[in-house]
Amino acid sequence: MRMSTKGRFAVNALIDLALREPTGPVALASIGQRQQISLSYLEQLFSRLRREGLVESTRGPGGGYTLGRSADGITVADIVMAVDSPLDEPAEEDRSLGMSKALWQRLNSVMLEHMGTITLASLVQEQLAQGINVEARPVRRAIAPQPAVKPVRTMAPNSVFAFGRSFSG
Repeated sequence: MRMSTKGRFAVNALIDLALREPTGPVALASIGQRQQISLSYLEQLFSRLRREGLVESTRGPGGGYTLGRSADGITVADIVMAVDSPLDEPAEEDRSLGMSKALWQRLNSVMLEHMGTITLASLVQEQLAQGINVEARPVRRAIAPQPAVKPVRTMAPNSVFAFGRSFSG
């Protein structure tokens, strides 16, 4: 038995999200860049994760995704089950497996049970213990207010006529 690519990408993306979530919503584009996953593929995965309540989305400038519940409450099994169909269910044409079908079902249930013991929080802690570099959120440039301009006061005449009057008097 093996975990599908969808499952692996979803787990990696949620670890990335959980690492950076304390600074606010995380954009899918930034996750995709770091994890080398296309944005359209991530959108499909996160749509399923959102449906299952594992992530929440925030729209607009500064928006992105946050975890739908605490990292302690999300297991690898939750993530995999959200994005994959039941793990390696034998297709109808695989009925020739006969007696070994029960074996594969037991192995799948044991694997799923084990994945249920691994929390997202524990995976994040492992990454931090390994010294992963979590960069600070990029500073967004705000429009700086223009300093107040004080008018320049001069005693010089402002027209030819005023200039002429300055000599007369």
